[in-house]
Amino acid sequence: MPELPEVETVRKGLQQLVLGKTIAKVEVFWPRIIEMPEVPIFQEYLIGQTIEAMSRRGKFLIFKLSQFDLVSHLRMEGKYEFFTRNQEVMITKHTHVIFHFTDGSQLQYRDVRKFGRMALVGKDQSSEYKGIKQLGPEPLSTDFKLDAFEKALSLKTMAIKPLLLNQKIVVGLGNIYVDEALWFAKIHPERPANSLTKEEIGLLYEGTIKVLGNAVEAGGTTIRSYVNALGEIGEFQVSLVVYDQTGKSCPRCQTPIEKIKVAQRGTHFCPTCQKKVGG
Repeated sequence: MPELPEVETVRKGLQQLVLGKTIAKVEVFWPRIIEMPEVPIFQEYLIGQTIEAMSRRGKFLIFKLSQFDLVSHLRMEGKYEFFTRNQEVMITKHTHVIFHFTDGSQLQYRDVRKFGRMALVGKDQSSEYKGIKQLGPEPLSTDFKLDAFEKALSLKTMAIKPLLLNQKIVVGLGNIYVDEALWFAKIHPERPANSLTKEEIGLLYEGTIKVLGNAVEAGGTTIRSYVNALGEIGEFQVSLVVYDQTGKSCPRCQTPIEKIKVAQRGTHFCPTCQKKVGG
């Protein structure tokens, strides 16, 4: 699943490609992708809309249109592919939505698993969309404050990994980057959140910012099929220290990295650096 760095990279790519373009027509081949409003209304409302900005909240992309906000969640395998008016257009069996622009170019939404969703809401109303409304602060913004992070964790008995994955304490941490941030802070993924010391929370706060910041700079992580809107793969995978590194030596202590299941998610950690203590 694309995580915050991948979605941010897609946003930057789309900003280069579609900013200022006006929608002439929208084709929808898999209606379930469109969450709201009904597909015919969705198509009608988008005609004549100009893309004024590309935004992101957590893992949600937001197309800021002249009269609406178009919220897009890529889920597991969603991708955008752009074609100029002079390019040979390829429509595949995984192409589910096509935005045709007045200049002859087009933007295709492709999704192998068909899990992605789009919703059209009022202008500047994306913050009220149900999937966005309960999100925590952005980790790479001034809204992410250590004291609030510390207080939130101290009130939770849930294991730290699934708590960070739920997006309510801080947004953007998916399976890859939670494992990386927990390794940075030397915290076992099954530790209850309220068992963490002040020092550990400080390291986790620092690790979250560092890991996500570095990943955004590297254009995200390509594990299987991720590419950005420009067709480029991410490069952060070369920097991963625990995720997908089962059996390899921990960079800190040389202990082999192990993989377990935590909340039904494959989880990578160092059994020496990240001891299961506390709680």
